[in-house]
Amino acid sequence: MNQMRNLRTRLQSLDRDIRVAVIGIGSIGKGLVYQLKATPGMTPVAIADIYINKAVDCAKWLNLDFEIVKTVDDLNYAIQRGKVAVTDNGGLVASSGLVHVLIESSNAVVEGADHALQAIRNHQHVIMMNFEAEMMYGPLLLRAAMDEGVVYTCADGDQPTVIKRMIDDIELWGLDIVMAGNIKNYLDRYTDPVKIAPEADKRTLDHKMCSSYTDGTKLCVEMAVLANAINGRTAVPGMLGHRMKHVNEIFNYINFDDVWDRKHPLVDYVLGSEPKGGVFVVAHTSDKFQQYTFNWFPPDVGPGPYYVFSRPYHLGHIEAMQCVAEAYLDGTARLQPVYGMRTNVHTYAKRDLKAGDRLDGMGGFNSYGLIENLSENINDPGLPVLLNENLRLRRNIRKDERISLADVDFDSNDKAFKLYFEALAKHGVAGPIKVNSKNSNLQFA
Repeated sequence: MNQMRNLRTRLQSLDRDIRVAVIGIGSIGKGLVYQLKATPGMTPVAIADIYINKAVDCAKWLNLDFEIVKTVDDLNYAIQRGKVAVTDNGGLVASSGLVHVLIESSNAVVEGADHALQAIRNHQHVIMMNFEAEMMYGPLLLRAAMDEGVVYTCADGDQPTVIKRMIDDIELWGLDIVMAGNIKNYLDRYTDPVKIAPEADKRTLDHKMCSSYTDGTKLCVEMAVLANAINGRTAVPGMLGHRMKHVNEIFNYINFDDVWDRKHPLVDYVLGSEPKGGVFVVAHTSDKFQQYTFNWFPPDVGPGPYYVFSRPYHLGHIEAMQCVAEAYLDGTARLQPVYGMRTNVHTYAKRDLKAGDRLDGMGGFNSYGLIENLSENINDPGLPVLLNENLRLRRNIRKDERISLADVDFDSNDKAFKLYFEALAKHGVAGPIKVNSKNSNLQFA
């Protein structure tokens, strides 16, 4: 056996390419299809977007031999003939038995979870680039995947998975994880889709989605996903978020002896810091030899016994292919919500709101989201920001005030809420998921 075979070599030696489908052809989805075409041993076989022109334009841009399909039979027939199936129905892609791996990269929450569950039931491995669906329903999807014997994982290349890769390395060294962090360049809690439109247009981003990046909601979603995978917590609602020039200055701002409980890693971020666009992990060792070693090494990682390690980039779709390959070849995952739902992102008012006003979802005009620990405020549960679309307020809310479930009218039988409560009941603040049942009764559709 050749023990020096790396992942690229293994992919190049496959008898047949890994057949991969992508749902959601936004800026990330388009990049994923490009990377699938560029990576040896993989091929894009189906792409879907509710705006079919996006999928068609992507196929034309990459000179793919494609065919627009309306049924699963048509989709399978296109794949069998070596064509890329293009559709506006993600459910068709998730229902195919010819797809090996599905990447869900839409921003639809319940629908994204539905696609993932359909794919799992059709024995597709699922790579989740849709962190919103993962945060709300990931524990249920993971259980279904384990029952089916396929891989469910968050995608490489985004902050949570890049940080998790660092954590895996640092834990292998024998250090304890204290904080897992994101480095954010800019934050404006009160932006909205109109204010952010010029910047969004420069990056060809959806205005509302770009607003959620800027107001910090997306950041909180990503760090909640990470917390749910590492048994983590936040020190305060929304995280500490200190502003500094370089992440190595973090010890000037945080006394880790005070904030770390020595059981649960903290998730957090720093603002305006170098390395821009990077991520970091703070770790601890009480071992004197390890402390001596870190103090002797040339890189400045801190004074000890706490040390900070940073990575100056995350590359989105460019890095995503490794977890596709590892899911298919090795049956391994990069990041999963193995601790259930430890945290969620709850709704706060962007401006003064009146009873009768309707909320408008993540990145909208009326609210932003802050990560919170679900073990806190049990008697006054927060309203998940990803469920607040079009909900009517029952009372006046001041700017920056927390909005709880009791403050809105909602239908507990609505699919989005029903599944959320199921996820809470089964995987709220219990321990790691253990799957004993061979049959899943989950019902998304």
